Amino acid sequence: MTLLLIVFVVLLLINAPIAFVIGLSGLTWFIQEAGVPLSIATQRVIAQTQSISFLAVPFFIFAGNLMNRTGITENLIKFSRVITRKMTGGMAQVSVVLSTMMGGVSGSAVADASMEARVLGPEMLKRGYPKGYTGGVICLTSLITATIPPSLGLILYGFIGNVSIGKLFVAGILPGVMMMIVLMTTVTITSKRRGFDVPDPDVTAPTFAEIMKEMKTAIWALIFPIILIVGIRFGVFTPTEAGAFAVMYAIFVGVFIYKELTWKKFLISLKDSFIDTGGILLIIALSGIFSYVLTMEETPAKLASVLFGITQNPTLLMIIIILFLVVSGMFIDSNVNIMLLTPIFLPVLEQMGVDSVHFGICMMTIVTMGCMTPPVGTALYTVCDILDCPIEQYFKETLPFYAAVIVLVIIMIFIPDIIMWLPNMIY
Repeated sequence: MTLLLIVFVVLLLINAPIAFVIGLSGLTWFIQEAGVPLSIATQRVIAQTQSISFLAVPFFIFAGNLMNRTGITENLIKFSRVITRKMTGGMAQVSVVLSTMMGGVSGSAVADASMEARVLGPEMLKRGYPKGYTGGVICLTSLITATIPPSLGLILYGFIGNVSIGKLFVAGILPGVMMMIVLMTTVTITSKRRGFDVPDPDVTAPTFAEIMKEMKTAIWALIFPIILIVGIRFGVFTPTEAGAFAVMYAIFVGVFIYKELTWKKFLISLKDSFIDTGGILLIIALSGIFSYVLTMEETPAKLASVLFGITQNPTLLMIIIILFLVVSGMFIDSNVNIMLLTPIFLPVLEQMGVDSVHFGICMMTIVTMGCMTPPVGTALYTVCDILDCPIEQYFKETLPFYAAVIVLVIIMIFIPDIIMWLPNMIY
């Protein structure tokens, strides 16, 4: 096990592709253990992908790429601008509202952040927002997609932890809305303090008629998560079938409603989806080797005994694990954290009586935040590259937003009903 950890750290330090970091470090254990056939490693790679539930991932990735090219995004931006035009930090508030609604479209924080950086970034810079603040708002607000269905992270967590994806989708709604409120409050406070984008006194607040007019054009995106949740809850389709439905829904809206989905855009979406799915599939497949090693070494049981030795209070234990996830998210990709840490932490917490859905929402929020933190955050580097923003400026400006998110997660740990109220009521 020592050699495995050394290889894992070395490969991380030399910036090897994360899938190979997992696979090769796991393979060293098989080479070291003379009594274990090497063929088992190959079998675990194949077995890790043999799940009908996993089909939901490529379906939802494809649906998200299609929806970003159907006119849905443009209509959501118009709607967001109308309802935030009288708020302090108007364009930054647009980013928060748009991320909340885009969570039901893209399901990916990185996709949402990169889209907003291209669409909203230039306008925010034109209005006097510093590059660091612009990048920070766009990045951290995309975190809302971690819980708003259909979050790809929740699908992976449900797949790995054998947790109801339908319950996870329902449980993520209220935390997602609360995160929107917390981040909009943070934008208001920071914008007021620094005089960003103060609303013109002559600009009137949006009327009910204006809001309803813009909502009418954006309704096809707004009702999509509702259709998914209702369909899964009442057995119309499984989470995997929901992914296939999402693809057909995106095609229908793009071709017949907004009439913006052309063959060219369809093929570009297909190509992007192949690339995205290939990367995730490779990580999932090679994580099978690593998961097998953890099982053989009885890592969950050993970790449980260590954690039980620290505390037997489930709330305190969750806080310790969440703080660990904050640190691990800085260095390891969010999908990898889900694959590696869910089988380790979830059984321990379940032994203590923590609900797997409750932990899943808290875990996904913090793990996804790793995409926005240095030194290896994928969303961070994507946004900073698009905006030509120095990392140090970005990090300085995002500290209030990091603090707001962590405080919200701690509140959700202490008050589980924030997460569990909706799934308990519906299920």
